[in-house]
Amino acid sequence: MASIQFTHAGVEIPIFNAGSRSLKKKMIHIASSGKISADPSGHVVVRALYDLNLNFADGDRVGLIGHNGAGKSTLLRVLSGVYTPNQGQVLRQGSMSSLIDMSLGIDHEATGRENIFLRGALLGLSKKEMNARLGEIIEFSELGDFIDLPVRTYSSGMNLRLAFSVSTMIRPEILLMDEWLSVGDEGFKHKAEARLAELIESTKILVIASHSHDLILKTCNRVLWLEHGVIKMDGTPDEVCAAYFV
Repeated sequence: MASIQFTHAGVEIPIFNAGSRSLKKKMIHIASSGKISADPSGHVVVRALYDLNLNFADGDRVGLIGHNGAGKSTLLRVLSGVYTPNQGQVLRQGSMSSLIDMSLGIDHEATGRENIFLRGALLGLSKKEMNARLGEIIEFSELGDFIDLPVRTYSSGMNLRLAFSVSTMIRPEILLMDEWLSVGDEGFKHKAEARLAELIESTKILVIASHSHDLILKTCNRVLWLEHGVIKMDGTPDEVCAAYFV
């Protein structure tokens, strides 16, 4: 059973070395509706998320919508454990995987084969598990003999195919995504989308940030509309999308 619980959770990000920029701070304060302020020591503070009370459970397919800077990426980073809330708490139960930055841990001087083990280690897999899946990953990536060449010799499409092949080999209970992934040429794209659909189907909780009306309606059964780090609306895709996409 997978679950995520936010209890009065908030994230404030201090901006250092900004104390002397009084005019700029004032203009930012006006433009951001007061979401940028100063703490008692005088540091500029960005309130990225504020007083979130949320529960995600098995079967939730949650879409995150909102303008740029609304807090979607910050929320995903809190869910993944990259950020720790300054206020409140976040409790997670279940294995988790993120497709937000698939290139994390890729060493461009190392070979594709070596990078499979590097990326696998970051995903929490043992060397024995990686050896067992190595052939499958190489075959899926369609890199052929390039797998033993340095990644710096790869095209951008080859880089994506390698990262995607490794990142989607596990089946987490909680999956985090920032927009739908589009990988490689048309032939590989169809294969990648089929694997991605299979991955989403097998996961217990999906949280995906997107600006796509169609993707949200197609993929999600619940939508959170974020504005200035708070939840403006939480409901069904039809209800929330009708209010947001106008």
